[in-house]
Amino acid sequence: MKIDTRQIPGEGLILIEEFEPKALDLDTDVIKFLEPVRARAVINKSYNAVCVLLTLSSAISIICSRCLKEEKKGFSRDIELNYAVDKSDPIIELDPDIREEIILDYPIKPLCKPDCKGLCQKCGENLNEGGCNCGTT
Repeated sequence: MKIDTRQIPGEGLILIEEFEPKALDLDTDVIKFLEPVRARAVINKSYNAVCVLLTLSSAISIICSRCLKEEKKGFSRDIELNYAVDKSDPIIELDPDIREEIILDYPIKPLCKPDCKGLCQKCGENLNEGGCNCGTT
């Protein structure tokens, strides 16, 4: 998403765009985007600064770090970005900052649910689906 600071009217600007996750290199081993990332940007400019209020949304698939089950979840993030106005380079490229903000929001240990019981350490059964027969639970 590019913004030409010379084209921002006094009342501001609203841009809506979709990004392919592959273009922003967002997929990891445990997090995959299932659809494009939708972005809505509200852009305001003062004399020497540009403020961008972004709303990002999509659907993701995560691999639970406890039970290894794939879970589909919604992804939504509100971001505020601020840029100095540079008269020698009036174009602001938002893609790197959008990518960085999305990745910073990734969970360190994704879970299918907060109280996930995980797998039995002995036999590997998913303890969320009931006990196991190995006698350790």
